[in-house]
Amino acid sequence: MELKSKFFVVFLLLSAFVLSAFAAAVVLEDPELKQCQHQCKHQRGFDERQKQRERKCEDYIKQKREQEEQRRRSEGGGGRGGEGGSFYTREREEFEGRGQQQQQQGDENPYFFEDQHFETRIQTEEGRVQVLQKFNERSDLLRGIENFRVGFLVTEPHAFVAPTHLDADSILFVFEGRPTISTVRGEKKESYNLERGDLFRIPAGTPFYVLNRDKNEKLRIVELFKTVSTPGEYAAFHSAGGQDPESFFRAFSPEVLQAAFKTDRNKLDRLFGQQRRGSIIRASKEQVQRMSQQHGHGGGKGIWPLPFHGGDESSSKDSFNLFKKHPSHENKFGRLFEADFNDFKQLQEFNLVVSFANITRGGMAGPYFNSRATKISVVLDGEGYFEMACPHVDSRGRQRQSSGRSQQRQKSSPTYQRMSGDLRRGAVFVAPAGHPVTTIASRNNNLQVLCFEVNAHDNIRFPLVGKNNVVSQFDRQAKELSFNVPASEVESIFNNQKDELFFEGPNDQLEHGRAYA
Repeated sequence: MELKSKFFVVFLLLSAFVLSAFAAAVVLEDPELKQCQHQCKHQRGFDERQKQRERKCEDYIKQKREQEEQRRRSEGGGGRGGEGGSFYTREREEFEGRGQQQQQQGDENPYFFEDQHFETRIQTEEGRVQVLQKFNERSDLLRGIENFRVGFLVTEPHAFVAPTHLDADSILFVFEGRPTISTVRGEKKESYNLERGDLFRIPAGTPFYVLNRDKNEKLRIVELFKTVSTPGEYAAFHSAGGQDPESFFRAFSPEVLQAAFKTDRNKLDRLFGQQRRGSIIRASKEQVQRMSQQHGHGGGKGIWPLPFHGGDESSSKDSFNLFKKHPSHENKFGRLFEADFNDFKQLQEFNLVVSFANITRGGMAGPYFNSRATKISVVLDGEGYFEMACPHVDSRGRQRQSSGRSQQRQKSSPTYQRMSGDLRRGAVFVAPAGHPVTTIASRNNNLQVLCFEVNAHDNIRFPLVGKNNVVSQFDRQAKELSFNVPASEVESIFNNQKDELFFEGPNDQLEHGRAYA
């Protein structure tokens, strides 16, 4: 009996061993099970790496927020104590609570444009042409200026821009360099030697070409286009050229070209097939000298540039130098140069005023608003930021939709969002009519901004602070009823700022300098 028991125990142990071996063999022999185990192990490792990446990303975002807030405080937020301290504390809490407000300013602010919103239409070793996207592509809120486009022309010294014509009217502003612009109008060719500060108009369909006659300095021109054919769309048409730039003559059939030119096809193929260097190429010193000497003067005689005195007969010329007119506003915090229809009659067809603001480092312009004009501002140099009050968007920069009369009655006034953006060279921002806006220069550099005020006829710029501000002109009873405080309290605040348009910015330690164009 005892022998049988021992035999039974041995049998059980052998059975267990065989079953274990069989299970192991199944695992080894089943490729799907093996693959499943491998994937699970790999997925666990992937999840752990993903969590590490997410933690690093969160730490990076947190660090960037802290750096941005520290920069904002150092440039504009520190030292705001007194009775108003709770207001500024709330502002900081809103900034921290939203977290990604600065990203929203750039990505979702429909009034702010940066490098990624430009299209490069021409690029060679000698220069480039960039054009801002259509305004109404960014937002329907900008459809009022859908016929306007902004562009940049930048070339190297002694660069030549090939002849072309556009299906758009254009206003050019020379910021750097010394261009010679030649135009053909009817049977007359005219050339103009321009300089920094010059405004120049090229009517739609006018063939023209550009030369940078300076041997050392780059040419930088800001262009405002007003389309005349398809709203918001314009194109360049090259007559002279070959394969690059492609001449539009190549679109016609050989038979038509032979008949039109009365020339053999082989000669035509050679003429319209040689150029492959692009639309912007380098000119020789001799070519530069010849082209820059054969210039006209807008119907006058003498050597360009001519002296200008706003309002006299020089205003009928094809060019106007913005910096040769006295500033319309000037103090130690900035200077403003403006050209209107009386200064440069060519602006009348555009219904346009052009201005150049040079804001002293640490200074600010505004707040103010325009009654009718929409202002397109282009940053030419320096750094800073802008802020604007807007009733048309929500906290994420999206256009508000009508929510019905019942909800509209719950509040007697709209809610305003602060639209803002960090400004640097090449940035563009738009302030529609009626929108209060201010522009602030950094503490490091003057901020230079070129402005195109569209729909400028009968426009009035209303200052909101400083001398002659709107509120200071209200009746005392209107002040008390509107603010629900004594009129003397309103006046003590709105009459405290004595400067006009340009003011000391939100900086604690401003090193006052003088802004010069």
